[in-house]
Amino acid sequence: MATLFTKIINGEIPSYKVAETDEFFAFLDINPNSKGHTLCIPKKEVDKIFDLDKETYMGLMQFSRRVALAIEKVIPCQRVGMSVIGLEVPHVHVHLIPLHTMENARFTHKEKLTSEEFEAIAQKIASHL
Repeated sequence: MATLFTKIINGEIPSYKVAETDEFFAFLDINPNSKGHTLCIPKKEVDKIFDLDKETYMGLMQFSRRVALAIEKVIPCQRVGMSVIGLEVPHVHVHLIPLHTMENARFTHKEKLTSEEFEAIAQKIASHL
């Protein structure tokens, strides 16, 4: 059965897309730790990051770096943090989180954004890739 993220890639579930290549997809987290919180995923459905083949793993890191650099250009923050946890959705995903304090990295406080805010943020990040 396809994961939630595969359904997002296939357009079966809407998302706020930031970037896409033949192998990877980036979109805003709909329950963000901070504005601009983005998920980068391989299109290949693999549960655990270290089960990715080396080429896909390295490609995901390069893709995530490009997205993180774009986030830094448009979202005021001290830095963009990266986290890989993978317990909620069994599909590899890298969290790129604009950090203001350590609280943003703890997944305990969530921002509430309107669909218009999500759209604007996704477009801003995408325009700087």
